[in-house]
Amino acid sequence: MAHPHDFAASLRLWRRKRGLSQLGLAGRTNISQRHLSFLELGRASPSRDMVIGLAIALDVPLRQHNSLLMAAGFAPVWRQTNLAAPEFVQIRTALDFMLAQQEPFPAVAVDRHWNLLQSNSGAVRLVEFLVGPLAPDAAINLADALVAPDVLRPYLVNWVEVVGYFVRSVEADAAADGSAETAALLQRLLAYEGVHAAVNAPPAELAITPVLPMHFRKGTTDLRLFTTIATLGIPQDITLQELRIESFFPMDEATARVLRGWVEQGTAEALSVPG
Repeated sequence: MAHPHDFAASLRLWRRKRGLSQLGLAGRTNISQRHLSFLELGRASPSRDMVIGLAIALDVPLRQHNSLLMAAGFAPVWRQTNLAAPEFVQIRTALDFMLAQQEPFPAVAVDRHWNLLQSNSGAVRLVEFLVGPLAPDAAINLADALVAPDVLRPYLVNWVEVVGYFVRSVEADAAADGSAETAALLQRLLAYEGVHAAVNAPPAELAITPVLPMHFRKGTTDLRLFTTIATLGIPQDITLQELRIESFFPMDEATARVLRGWVEQGTAEALSVPG
């Protein structure tokens, strides 16, 4: 059974997260400040439409929107569908297109917590160059791979700067979505050796590039890549709202030549194999 105070506490928490006064939120939802105060004290019970209106006004993510509804005693309204479901065929087609268009440069699709869902061949080539072949169907979390001491860190020259920025972005995610899962991810990342120091480190030097590249080095090969992150517009499913497509681009022509060369090398090797 839902308890009125569960919803009241959640409502107060989200309003404060968004930096709104009771008067400000009341104005957004076209209710009186007195009524909102009663809702936050558990002295009034919201209707289903009221919960939905408040969640929209507070820009609550779909997953937490469902939690608000359940705290108020209502059924969830947003689905979480497996990406492989038949109704997502057009989404998967678009995702395949985006990843293929990025070739020969890396691109990946991840969920809200950086679990790898899909990658293109460029991403596979980059990872295998750095750390060797991956186990088939291995579960990969890109946040752990980046932050942990024994995966990408040995090859990431500017690990301190990159990880400092990345962990701060996870902190922002944890504050924005208010979920236990994102909070757990943040605590896991902060527990790795050197991460607290990286987060608190001052900039090494004045910025001389428009974006912070990831500078990988293995042997005599240097790779400098910057990334972009895309999300789906107006998602109406939890899975799709939490989907991210991260694309990696070369920061210089030398990096581009290496990434293109791996494709040409693979094609040449394939053609040399007797049929």
